[in-house]
Amino acid sequence: MSSEDLEKYETEMELQLYREYRDVVGLFSYVVETERRFYLTNDVTVHERVDGGETYFEVVMQDAWVWDMYRPARFVKNVRVLTFKDVNVEELAKSDLQVPDGEQGGGGPSYGA
Repeated sequence: MSSEDLEKYETEMELQLYREYRDVVGLFSYVVETERRFYLTNDVTVHERVDGGETYFEVVMQDAWVWDMYRPARFVKNVRVLTFKDVNVEELAKSDLQVPDGEQGGGGPSYGA
């Protein structure tokens, strides 16, 4: 296999991954980024841990989708990530065209305790 063939194959794999992402992103509420992976999930918890003066993060997700073109299955039931690096968790914005039942105004999301 030539380097040109390999590059073409990787480009096609990335395009397939992007198409899959586009198809599933609407099913999830959160985007989670770590130094190694990008996840979509509806259930994420981040715990700050301290051990021997070192601070690290434990990220736990349920029913996640993983952005990784080398994985044969991108849907994962349980994910646990331990990292000393930054963790970014963002809530995905729902389409402005989707109005929840009972709401007529343009109010933003509400967060309860």
